[in-house]
Amino acid sequence: MQGDHTVTLGGSMSYSDVQKAANTEKRRLWFAWLAGTLLTLFIASAINVFTGVPAAAIAVFIVVFALLTVTAYRMHTALNRRADRERRTLLGDDYPG
Repeated sequence: MQGDHTVTLGGSMSYSDVQKAANTEKRRLWFAWLAGTLLTLFIASAINVFTGVPAAAIAVFIVVFALLTVTAYRMHTALNRRADRERRTLLGDDYPG
């Protein structure tokens, strides 16, 4: 795709490229988490307004928030591991860590 400017980890990249790609993906990940959390808050508010049962709205929000947070954290950790592997590949065995 000509308009695709996404840098993926791997291939023939420099150390700086790996850092930039990892940081970009982390920002995208946490922005998606924030957007999902806000959407969940709006949905919980709508549940409260339409059903009049605040306990159901709170339960929905807590469950979805927990799932979003666990998923984002796991993806963040996996991205760190992948970036570390790429750094080791680029820098060799002298890379500390």
